[in-house]
Order: sequence, then C-alpha cells, then structure tokens
Amino acid sequence: MSRVTRIDVSEAKSQLCQLAERAWRGERVIITRAGKPYVDLLPHIADMSRRIPGSLKGRITIEPGFDKVPDDAIDDFEEGLL
Repeated sequence: MSRVTRIDVSEAKSQLCQLAERAWRGERVIITRAGKPYVDLLPHIADMSRRIPGSLKGRITIEPGFDKVPDDAIDDFEEGLL
C-alpha cells in the first residue's frame, strides 16, 4: 500500500513542488482544511485512447421493456413521493 501524506492547505502552499513530486511517485497526498480532507493531489495521466463512437455496436443489447416505468412509480414521482 502506498504512503499517505496529509497536509494543511496553508502549509501545502509553500510545499507544492515537493507534494506534486510525491503524488507523481504514487504517494497519496491529501490536502486538508480545518483538519478535514479538502483536496486530493493527483498526478496527471494523459488520455491515450480516443473515444470512437459506435465502437461497441453489436456488442451491447438492451432487453425489451428496459425503459418501461411502472405507472405507480410515475404517479409517485409526480406527487413528489420519489
């Protein structure tokens, strides 16, 4: 398991370069505010794959009636019960 560093936002301001390096090496860096988790510092990971529309065509099936909503659920929703 990787190491976890927790640091207050006011301290993190002066140590950003070091914290970024730790995150880049795989360490979990959590910046806190008033003692509570505020921001996770994560390394940038370039998106190497481009989305190709239609690439799953023929590999996904939707069952008949998938989008049928029971009438009582619609009534409850319209009455504000859901």
